[in-house]
Amino acid sequence: MSLCLATAGGVKALTLSAFTLVWTHSIAKVEWQEDWRLTPAGLELVQARVKGTGPGMEPPAEARLVDGWFQWRPQRAPMPELVLGNSGAAGEWRLCHDGTCRTLSEIVGHPIGANVMAMSICKEP
Repeated sequence: MSLCLATAGGVKALTLSAFTLVWTHSIAKVEWQEDWRLTPAGLELVQARVKGTGPGMEPPAEARLVDGWFQWRPQRAPMPELVLGNSGAAGEWRLCHDGTCRTLSEIVGHPIGANVMAMSICKEP
C-alpha cells in the first residue's frame, strides 16, 4: 500500500505500511506522537504519546507514563482520510518512517505553510 499526501501543489505517494506522525503543541510546546498503520479499512491509529500535558492535550484516563511519555491506544475505527492543518505557531508536522523523520514540506518538495494537507491510502490503478 501507499500513503498519498495531497496538498494544493499536488499529490505525493509514499510506499509504506506504517508511520509516526509527530508535532509540537503550539501552546504547551511539548511533543506529541501518533503511530498509524495503513490497512484495507483505512488509516488506523495504533498508539498515541505525549511528552507532557497542557490545554487541549490532556491524555485520557487509560494513558500510562512510560519513559517520560504518556502512552495509550486510542479506540477508534480506521479513517479513510486524515486532514492536517498547521497554525505555523509551533513548527511543522513531521512524518517518521524507518528511523527517519522529515517535515511534510520536505516530503512533498515545497513549503506547505498554513495550508491544509490530506493523508489517505492511495487508490490502486
